[in-house]
Amino acid sequence: MTNCFRALSALLSYPTENLKAAADDIRDIIHAEVKEPIWALHKLDDLIDDLKQLDLYELQERYVFLFDRTRSLSLHLFEHVHGESRDRGQAMVDLAALYGQGGLEIGAKELPDYLPLFLEFLSLQPREEAIALLAEPVAVIVALKERLSKRKSVYAPIFAILEAMANTAPATTDIEELRRAPDDDPNDLEALDKVWEDEPVTFGPGDAACPKAEQMLERMNLNGGEEPRSRAS
Repeated sequence: MTNCFRALSALLSYPTENLKAAADDIRDIIHAEVKEPIWALHKLDDLIDDLKQLDLYELQERYVFLFDRTRSLSLHLFEHVHGESRDRGQAMVDLAALYGQGGLEIGAKELPDYLPLFLEFLSLQPREEAIALLAEPVAVIVALKERLSKRKSVYAPIFAILEAMANTAPATTDIEELRRAPDDDPNDLEALDKVWEDEPVTFGPGDAACPKAEQMLERMNLNGGEEPRSRAS
């Protein structure tokens, strides 16, 4: 098991009283298993301190403003890959099936490409396999890190840690494509409307399916003919 993935998943989830109560345990797990980048670990303590000290409604409002109202900060991986194209729906069906094969059962209303859910899946895999899988969406992780860093968000260190754990650099074409995508401001309603009207972001030419998403799905089929692992409680 790789408990740090589950801890990071919790930090990227919608704040609740249970999350506030678990803040110190989450801190202990991350500091026990993650060693770099040092600056990101120190900065991550600021987020964990916020979870402990700030009012829950303030935490929830900040989370919604960042990740729900700002499309360029969406925590749904395929949002940055497929946009609203039909390819995204099939990719999520395939991803949900692969989660089941890997021992993670999800509810009917859960979207498989939600990053906290992906990290929970990684927590059920052997460490080497989990790291290899984390490298697949590294371009999205780096783009989110850069956008959150520009906003001086306390969530940015999570993505710096994930980038370091992936231990690989994104392909130049992938990250440059994401950097060219609009980085919307939820306070600018006119610009926000334009972003939602833009064509979906793809890494491949024309209307072809995104090879990055396909590669990730292929890599997630870890077990082959093996029996799936049971989900941890």
